[in-house]
This record gives sequence, C-alpha cells and structure tokens, in this order.
Amino acid sequence: MHRRNFLLVLGLASLPSAYAADPLNTDALKSSVMGATSNPLLGMLTGKLGVSADQAEGGIGSMLKLAQEKLTAGDFDQVAAVIPGAQKYLDKAKSLGAYSGALGNLAGLNGALSKLGIPPETAAKFLPMVTDFVGKAGGSKVGALLKSALV
Repeated sequence: MHRRNFLLVLGLASLPSAYAADPLNTDALKSSVMGATSNPLLGMLTGKLGVSADQAEGGIGSMLKLAQEKLTAGDFDQVAAVIPGAQKYLDKAKSLGAYSGALGNLAGLNGALSKLGIPPETAAKFLPMVTDFVGKAGGSKVGALLKSALV
C-alpha cells in the first residue's frame, strides 16, 4: 500500500505544474462553455441550430457586415449595440473566409453562410433567429432596422 502511494506521489510530482494544478483543464473548459452561454445569442444559435461556435460567430459577423453595408452609420450602430462584441463577430467572419469584400445583398449573405459550412436550410432558420433576438433585445425599431438590411 505504501509503495503504491509512493508511486502515485512520484508520478504527480513529474507532471507539469499547470496540469497538476488543474488536471481537467477546467479553466479552458469554463471559457469554452461560458463563451457560448455568457452570450445568449451565441448560445441560442449553437444550441437550437446545432452549428459550431465558429459558424455562429461567423454567421453573426456576416449578417452584421451586410447590415453595415446597407444601413446608415447611426442605424448600424444601434444594431451593433444590441449584439455584444459586434466588431469581434465582423472580424471572425472575415478571418474564417466568409467574405473578403462587400456582400451586397441577401444572396451574398447566403454565400457567406455557405462558406462557413452552414447549409441553406439552417441558414433559413439562422437569419430570423438573429433578427428576432435583436428585436427583443433592442426593441422593435432596432429589429426592423436589421431586417430591412437583410432583404
């Protein structure tokens, strides 16, 4: 029994200190889980549509890109204010290759979603979920602004 405990202690002593302090890497686990749940929009998209966090972030960013193109700066700012980390989503969509230039219209947005691996039937659910979220979080006027940019 003593020999087994000695070997266990010896084995733990040889582990890197970060792993020994957090063998399950709960900090990384918490940040990945909390990333989706601390942002209700992201959590809703990943949970209800089954898209990955990258797809959800890229999709939101692509929608914001089209809204940015079609809305006045003041109107876009109202929409972006309702979505926590809006600039992060714009940057993420671009870095994932969803777009490299202007999207122009709904067809361009659907192309961007397709580049993210979001199938058309999921994209058809994605857009209303985001616009409904914006409408509930920012009020019907802000929701209408986003909807008007996506047609």
